[in-house]
Amino acid sequence: MSTEPIISMRTWFPDQLVIPLWPEPDAMPEMQQCYQERSSDPERPDRAVLNITRPEIVVFKPEHPNGIGILLLPGGGYQRVAVDREGTDTARVLNKAGFTVFVMTYRMPNEGHYLGPLTPLADAQRAIRLIRYLPAAHYLSHVGVLGFSAGGHVAASLALQYAKNLYPAQDRADSLETRPDFCALMYPVISMDSTIAHVGSKTELLGSLENDEDITLFSLEKQVSVSVAPCFILHASDDESVVAENSIVFWQALREYGIAAEMHLFEKGGHGFGIQGTEGLPVAMWPELLADWLQKCCQECVG
Repeated sequence: MSTEPIISMRTWFPDQLVIPLWPEPDAMPEMQQCYQERSSDPERPDRAVLNITRPEIVVFKPEHPNGIGILLLPGGGYQRVAVDREGTDTARVLNKAGFTVFVMTYRMPNEGHYLGPLTPLADAQRAIRLIRYLPAAHYLSHVGVLGFSAGGHVAASLALQYAKNLYPAQDRADSLETRPDFCALMYPVISMDSTIAHVGSKTELLGSLENDEDITLFSLEKQVSVSVAPCFILHASDDESVVAENSIVFWQALREYGIAAEMHLFEKGGHGFGIQGTEGLPVAMWPELLADWLQKCCQECVG
């Protein structure tokens, strides 16, 4: 499978607003940002961005906005970002329900960036601040986060560790709040516990020099506090890549701290199903479940 260079997602989405996260790209001269096309069907692209030095947000606006914005982090095993399968496909479905969706790419934890394993979290912090700074954000009453697989680990990290001061202020956007109003997780990587961890994500995050402190810090079920926003969690029991116990231990930790949490476990679906991989399965109803939960969650927050 060959790779091709890509400087910006504007190449793919010329009609969408595409926002760079940082004023300048990360200076990584040994890396060239590129992509892989993993689909043979031109009508259903499945592009993944690798060697990310220019993380961006692509804005997908609905015809009839409902006032809820979603920062969407696709997965990719902390090696790449699967832009279409979990990102743009999902954005277009959620647009139909009125949600404004911001699909982002983020830098990887094991590619030499100065923040190391905290690099994706810094990108997520910056992204939610930029969303809240957009002139169009005045119609968004709530902005939360939705993450898939390794992107779920980034999303949950943002929900738990939003207050970490990871980078110097770049502009006025960095004075804004980083706490998401809600957190939705699809088959998320959560734990670094060797009995349930996704080996690939754990290796990319911690490398071969892992220690007890790192395992605790990046095992998100151990980082829950009373300040966490309401959470939605969905997983398939037959997921052999990121086992469902990741979602279960996180749900248990949320319950222990009294955090509002809704979890759905489906018998079949495997891993990485996104939108396209649900055809003919009960798990295909997940966008409706998420949309209903988001509406209820945000109404209760207003109340």
